[in-house]
Amino acid sequence: MSIAIGLFILRLVVGLSFMAHGAQKLFGWFGGYGPKGTGGWMESLGLKPGVLMAVLAGLGEFVGGLLFAAGLLTPLGAALIVATMVMAIVTVHGKNGYWSTANGSEYPLLIIAVAVAVGLTGAGTYSLDALIF
Repeated sequence: MSIAIGLFILRLVVGLSFMAHGAQKLFGWFGGYGPKGTGGWMESLGLKPGVLMAVLAGLGEFVGGLLFAAGLLTPLGAALIVATMVMAIVTVHGKNGYWSTANGSEYPLLIIAVAVAVGLTGAGTYSLDALIF
């Protein structure tokens, strides 16, 4: 029972946080800049067309976070989170080393580890996967 509750809490915190990051990019919520503002930043990184890249990143975060939080098709949600974080490392964080204090890859790697671990072990008892499958 405690493992199931632990997985539930982990999925909710990580999944809802990812949904919020996606909402920043897609809708400009929670202090975000929406597709146009985020797209301008992405173009400054060399990711073109910026608005399309912002929408794709936002969808990966929002949909991945939703699936992860709900425990629905959890491996797919985890894969979307991992893909988003790999892109963040490749485009932004990797060149800054490991530590997050230098905007390095520490935090994205931590998120990747969580997503992979939950994706491989399953969402747990308190999930839509357990209810449906």
